[in-house]
Amino acid sequence: MVPSGLLPGVCGTSPIALLLICCLLPPGARGQQFPLRLEVQSPVVPAGGSLLVNCSTDCPNPKLIALETSLSKEPVGSGLGWAGFQLSSVTSDSQVLCSSFCNGDQMISSSNITVYRFPERVELLPLPRWQPVGENLTLRCQVAGGAPRDSLFVVLLRGEEELSRHPASGEPAEVEVTVPVLAGRDDHLANFSCRTDLDLRPRGLRLFQNISAPRQLRTFALPMTTPHLVVPRFLEVGTTWSVNCTLDGLFPASEVQVQLALGNQTLNSTVESHGNTITATATATASVEQEGTQEIVCNMTLGSDSREARENLTIYSFQGPILNLSEPSAPEGTAVIVTCLAGPRVQVTLEGLPAAAPGQPAQFQLNATERDDRRIFFCNASLEMDGKVLHRNSSVQLRVLYGPKIDQAKCPQRLTWKDKTLNVLQCQARGNPDPQLHCFQESSGLEVPIGIPFLVRLNYSGTYSCKAASSRGTHTMIVVMNVRDRNSRAVTIVLGVLVVLGLVTIVAALLFVFSVQKRSDIYHVNQASTWLPLTSKQPEVATGEDPS
Repeated sequence: MVPSGLLPGVCGTSPIALLLICCLLPPGARGQQFPLRLEVQSPVVPAGGSLLVNCSTDCPNPKLIALETSLSKEPVGSGLGWAGFQLSSVTSDSQVLCSSFCNGDQMISSSNITVYRFPERVELLPLPRWQPVGENLTLRCQVAGGAPRDSLFVVLLRGEEELSRHPASGEPAEVEVTVPVLAGRDDHLANFSCRTDLDLRPRGLRLFQNISAPRQLRTFALPMTTPHLVVPRFLEVGTTWSVNCTLDGLFPASEVQVQLALGNQTLNSTVESHGNTITATATATASVEQEGTQEIVCNMTLGSDSREARENLTIYSFQGPILNLSEPSAPEGTAVIVTCLAGPRVQVTLEGLPAAAPGQPAQFQLNATERDDRRIFFCNASLEMDGKVLHRNSSVQLRVLYGPKIDQAKCPQRLTWKDKTLNVLQCQARGNPDPQLHCFQESSGLEVPIGIPFLVRLNYSGTYSCKAASSRGTHTMIVVMNVRDRNSRAVTIVLGVLVVLGLVTIVAALLFVFSVQKRSDIYHVNQASTWLPLTSKQPEVATGEDPS
């Protein structure tokens, strides 16, 4: 049986093939009246596939219909004017030829069979680990195998977007397609892939596509400026310091790798990103081993590029100043040595007196007196480094031990107060250690408080002994207190009034006597009286004689 579609009378003959064959036949054959038709079930077959071929003619008495091919063939049926064959294991393009005889003339018809293969490998070659923004990215796609080549196309994709399409022309088993693409920030983390289109639609089949595994692109932008590195110029051994490193204009900032180092020591840093800005902060403690000039390095790496900043840091040791007293608590009259010292290369100045040389101590001696108690001594230390002078100060207080003394200016020796009034006995004593001050009435031993208000009574009058005492001795001062009665003023006023009245009376009597004398100018004394009354003499009649 012949499959449907391959019946005699339905096939046609290829004009080009007949033209070529007929040109090679003897003249008698070219005059045939009945053509030989060759019909192929599908002239395009997958590699290794099979197909049916039918040879047929309208010749009423054809002789020996045969199929010539290099492929494996097997007859599947025959009849008057036709013969069918099955071709199997078709692995390459080939040509089949049908032949027969009609009325002594040879008839020939041919057809081409095309084998299609899917690509064995479609691969987008690896992308750069990082691609700079603004530079061309080269996409390379390799395709191995695939046929027919004139129907095979290579397509480069970004996501679902088609970037370019190229024919996979040529006969080599492997082809490479290269396409430049300008990388941008939008391409960061975008997927790129390669696809082959085997388009057999013009040959009656469909479109076959093969796509490679996607590859993700990472783009970056790193400014040409160096990071801004902020470090202290000088750092003392044992102190903790911080370093900041900042760079702006990065993309993507979250992918930046930051390294901060002090010499050969990598510092633990905290990295923060704000938009396109990266800030790295680290803290460290300077050690004695790092003393001297050290280099701080800030390296920021993004993609395949990096930026670096370097700054010098001087780590120093500043010992002192140490200020000592040979006698921190010295008895009055004792010699005290004041000494100030510091570490190497440090110049010290004590009370305005500089030391002989850096690293040497400065000192002087004094005899402690009462005025030196609580005296503060100052020492200044200076260290010069790289043209800059660093200063440090120290101070110490001297305590002088001396006996108690009551200040006469602050302790009145005579007091006059009124009875039943509140008063304060102000009396102060000084000394080191601080003395205790007490005031006792010498006659009764009555103690009066010092520095606080108390009620004064008449019995407080008297002489008081105020004594200041400490472990260094005693000092005594006499204070006299006179307490007056609150009514003494009224009595004084009354007495004053009486005195005034008496004086007025005496003056009036004298004036009276004086006026009487003027009237008589003669006075008699009573000799028999024990007191001296004043009597007036009667005037005599003038005689014209001198009264004397």
